[in-house]
Order: sequence, then C-alpha cells, then structure tokens
Amino acid sequence: MTAENILFAIEIIGTVAFAITGVITALEKKFDIFGALVLGTVTAVGGGIVRDLILGYTPPMAFRKSVYAITAVITSLGVFVIAYFFGRKIKKHYNVYSQVINVFDSIGLSVFVVGGVNSAIACGFGENMFLSVFVAALTGVGGGVMRDIMAGRVPKILRKRVYALAAIIGAVIYYLLYYYEICSPAVSVVIGAGSVLIIRILATIFRWNLPTVNNLDE
Repeated sequence: MTAENILFAIEIIGTVAFAITGVITALEKKFDIFGALVLGTVTAVGGGIVRDLILGYTPPMAFRKSVYAITAVITSLGVFVIAYFFGRKIKKHYNVYSQVINVFDSIGLSVFVVGGVNSAIACGFGENMFLSVFVAALTGVGGGVMRDIMAGRVPKILRKRVYALAAIIGAVIYYLLYYYEICSPAVSVVIGAGSVLIIRILATIFRWNLPTVNNLDE
C-alpha cells in the first residue's frame, strides 16, 4: 500500500469517526435531521478545510474530492436513522454509549492529527516543524470546535481532559518519526496516531485534566 493510499484510508476513518460525534451532539441538542447532517458534516471536514486554507491549498480537499463530504453525510444519516428507531434502547445504556462516542472522538482526533502533518509536508512545509504541528493539531480539533460552537457549548479542547495537548504531543511524535525517517511510514502512523489515542483513553480513565482556577469567587 502506498503512502497516498494510507493517508486516504486514514482520512476516511477520521471522517466517519468525527461525523458520528457530530450527529450525537446534534441529537443531544435535539436538532432535526437536516441539522444533524450539517453538524456531522462540519465536524468531519471542518478541521481539514481550515488546515488547507492555512497551507494555501485551495480549494480545500473537502471540495476537490466529494468523497469526504459524501462519507460524512452518509455516516450522519445512518447514525440519525439508528437513533430515530432505536434511541430509547440506546439511552438505557447511556454509560456504554458515552464511552463508545468518546472512543470515536479519540479515533477521529488521532487520525486527523497524522493527516495534518502529512498535508503540511506534502505542501512543502516539512522543514517547518512548528507549522506542521500547528496545522496537525488544528486539523484534529478544528471540526470539534466548530461542532461545539454550533451546538452552543464551550469547546471541549478548552475544558476537558488534555484534548488539544494530546493532539500536539501526537503531532510532534509523528512529525519526528515520519519526516526524519526514523520509522517506516506505516509504523510512524501507528505510533503517532496511537500516542494520541492512548493519551485520550488514559485521560478518560484516570480523569486527567489540566489545572484550572476554582477559587476566584471566594
């Protein structure tokens, strides 16, 4: 499998994962089917669109290749239909459902971080580690930020369990392994994406959060 095919598979996986989280958020906010499709699609492709604009790759890939938007719409519609007919049964197992959504969110974050680094390198910015890591993290968290803002809530990256930090750490690890050819592309992808996923899962299990100030009202 070529590096281009690996990157495409990664982006499709991330598109599906983030579309699911977008639709679930829409359902929690009682959006109708159109709102659910919009939120699922924005969550899935939003980060990639912002990434491409920063890198000067226009029109963004989401508009050049309709497969990403189509994948997001089909995934969103499928999740909405399942929730429409089986929502009450799913709600009875809320704790399990919540953990499943968290896993999908973490998968989407991890694979889009890898895709972001690859895009920066492909656009000729591989020597600029700061830019590569920045756009990688933005690719990972951008769609989620748009999702949360459209749903009327504080973005998760600003308040919960080292979300953006996990993206940055994973981006740095993947950039070093891939750009300097320390490992093969496939191994670099596994380690880079895996590091993000592991940090997110551990943060969920052990409830890791960054420090906050809680005594200002005292």
